[in-house]
Amino acid sequence: MNPIRKLALTAAMAVALGLGTAASAQTVGYNIRTGDVWVDTRLGEINDYGSRYRDPFMGEMTGYYGAPRSLIVDLLDQRRWAPADVYYACALAQALRIPCVDVVRQYDRDPSRGWGKVAKHYGIKPGSPAFHALKRGTATTYQRWGYPVVVDRPVRVDWSQHGPGKSAGNGQGKGKAAASANADQDHEQDMGKNGKGKEKGKRKD
Repeated sequence: MNPIRKLALTAAMAVALGLGTAASAQTVGYNIRTGDVWVDTRLGEINDYGSRYRDPFMGEMTGYYGAPRSLIVDLLDQRRWAPADVYYACALAQALRIPCVDVVRQYDRDPSRGWGKVAKHYGIKPGSPAFHALKRGTATTYQRWGYPVVVDRPVRVDWSQHGPGKSAGNGQGKGKAAASANADQDHEQDMGKNGKGKEKGKRKD
């Protein structure tokens, strides 16, 4: 074979192999697009958490969101769902008080729509009371994972620094960001009291 042609063929095969490897590394079915930036950010982090810490993630889905373990295993292992997709299906189901498998089936009808359209199908729209309840549930999940967040407060969580074993629940502290989130939340609660805390303090003097 002509040396130049052989070199070109080798290069083409290398490129094809590289593309194939990149494609296989992508998470199948990961499609957030909920219509809310805060929720989309959390789902990106939840995807990372579920990929890093499978057992705590599955425990959250079964213990707190009521999904059958067999369903979670099937979605993650057999159907190659991303952890974020699994979480959101279960979170929607809990908010709606329906089985998680029902939401899964609805999503499967057209995954390209994204989760925002699925939620709207069930009447859950960004800004609605049900959507706010869903966001509060996400914040509660983060608290159980040892990293409290405040709903709609911009924050980025790096689970390599704040994963299981480094959580608030093991006595090692919550970290500066988590402490700041709690402080901000306490401050908002104090502001909501219209200064009653200060008045109470004056009465003690």
